[in-house]
Amino acid sequence: MNIRAILVDHAYCEQKAASSCISLIIAYPEKDKLVEVLTPVVAEEWSHFERVMQELRKRGYGLDRPRKDLYVEKLSQVLRRGGNREQQLLEKLLMNALIEARSCERFKLLWKNISDPALSEFYYELMVSEAGHYRNFLALAKEYIPEEEVMERWRALLQEEAAIMLQMEVRDDRMH
Repeated sequence: MNIRAILVDHAYCEQKAASSCISLIIAYPEKDKLVEVLTPVVAEEWSHFERVMQELRKRGYGLDRPRKDLYVEKLSQVLRRGGNREQQLLEKLLMNALIEARSCERFKLLWKNISDPALSEFYYELMVSEAGHYRNFLALAKEYIPEEEVMERWRALLQEEAAIMLQMEVRDDRMH
């Protein structure tokens, strides 16, 4: 397991997660519940970034350059384009939910398989946090779009994501 590469990739994932929430708040400021729910998520994701940076520094590593996130790139290609603002909001919320769910799964694997007890505990805490974020994004989608429509699109995205995952190489140096 390449701990340095995982930590560097993880740091960038936390940056992107915070940025994605900020973008949603900027794009949908009239959605009070969205702003209320995502504002603390921004702070939490950024605190995760800071903690990952501490883990990197503790090991004498720097941040390095970001890698191309093929999982997110491929996932974004299956999102529906066009439509009204609500439809675009649904796509964005569900994509964020998927990414958070996969991060949660990855953190669980890291928690159970990393030999460093402190780092293992760190990934346990993040696993719990990311599970909450995944649920937040789904709940927000249901807040603004009929639940049946949300769940129908969620199931479709899960199928498309499964096809993406089957095409991707399993590696030990990235989060997704």
